[in-house]
Amino acid sequence: MKTAVKTPKARSAEECQVLEQLPNIGPSLAADLRLLGIAHPRELANRDAFVLYQSLCAKTGQRQDPCVLDTFMAATDFMRGAAPAPWWNYTAQRKALYGQV
Repeated sequence: MKTAVKTPKARSAEECQVLEQLPNIGPSLAADLRLLGIAHPRELANRDAFVLYQSLCAKTGQRQDPCVLDTFMAATDFMRGAAPAPWWNYTAQRKALYGQV
């Protein structure tokens, strides 16, 4: 039986070298980011979370859960220097900025 080894999470943007080190990002969302052409966490610093979310919906041909947008918001903020925060801390901000997605 194969056991998965969890990638330790980065405490700062500077120490984040692979997508799976981003707070809130596991293998599935890391694969989604790679699908969007994001290869390194530093690429998220100048990306728009909402555009990433819309691009993922378009690429997969289905509406993604809004918590994916919350997670992208958390990841882009983290890579811009914000402290790590759980994705659900971004839900109110997402609703205020984008309403129902």
